[in-house]
Parts: sequence; structure tokens; C-alpha cells
Amino acid sequence: MLEVNDSNFDELVMKTDKPVMLDFWAEWCGPCRIIGPYVEELAQEYEGKAVIGKVNVDDCPGISGKFGIRNIPTVLFIKDGKVIDKQVGAAQKNVFKAKLDEIM
Repeated sequence: MLEVNDSNFDELVMKTDKPVMLDFWAEWCGPCRIIGPYVEELAQEYEGKAVIGKVNVDDCPGISGKFGIRNIPTVLFIKDGKVIDKQVGAAQKNVFKAKLDEIM
């Protein structure tokens, strides 16, 4: 699983030709801890096919601000540098998987 931050954001997210799934989270967020294992499983399942990473909103307010993240967890689905879909709040793994498959 990739930890996306201010220094690697452009390289990992904006310059890739692969679909991207970004989980915006924080340590203190209970629902974030619920979906964390799903995100990690998807990162393994889609290794080499998609970029799946986590953005800690407390450590990276610039990235969070860029995408207008107001609630967490928020998971963005990005392709060619543009947000294609998003999921705000906790959801089951199959919801994230379906949204990721849609942009593949």
C-alpha cells in the first residue's frame, strides 16, 4: 500500500497511466479503520494494474484541500488526473472494487 503525501503525489497520482484509488483517512477516524483492511486487500489484488494509496488528512492538508475533502473516509477514483468517482463514508469492499473496476 502506498502512502501518498505532498512530495510524491504528482509522481504517483497525476503522472501515472493507471487508474488510482486514494483513501483519505486519519488515525482518529473510526470508519477509516473499518475500511482500511479493504483498501489494503484491494492494493494487493490490483498490484501492477492500479495505484492504490492512502492520504493521511492530518499530514497532507494540501492534497485534501485540492480535492475539497471535508468528510473522511473519502475514497477518490482518479483516471488521467481527473476524479471519475468517489465514495464518502464507510462501505463494503465490493463497493470499492466495483468503482475501481469501472475505471479500469
